[in-house]
Amino acid sequence: MQKKIHQGHNIKRFREMLGIKQDALAADLGDDWNQQKISLLEQKETIDAPLLQQVAEALKLPVEAIKNFDEDQAINIISNTVNNNDNANGNTLFSYYPTINPIEKWLEALEENKKLYERMIKEKDDMIYTLQAMLENMKK
Repeated sequence: MQKKIHQGHNIKRFREMLGIKQDALAADLGDDWNQQKISLLEQKETIDAPLLQQVAEALKLPVEAIKNFDEDQAINIISNTVNNNDNANGNTLFSYYPTINPIEKWLEALEENKKLYERMIKEKDDMIYTLQAMLENMKK
């Protein structure tokens, strides 16, 4: 019997791995979302496909990652491969250790996107302030 995947728990796991707070995810999902709704969402075993797609896009993940991630299975795969460094010939299974961690690079890219977004918001606010000042001057 195949274990049932808890999609809400997977959303929580990925959100936490990405360092995203419930409030931030709620803001990305729209005005009708808040921290409490995210908390309730993370408790649901299954989530409607359109909502799951929307959450996956907000987390910048493929929807299949949320649908299919099984923590127990991942732990079993890791423990059965990483801890067993010898193959049948007695050679080392892992002889190459990359110095670039793709997850770190991905997180750096996300942080860069966040900075760009914040800079764009500041520029928008500055432009609104300038336009308001121009309107005030025109009224005088």
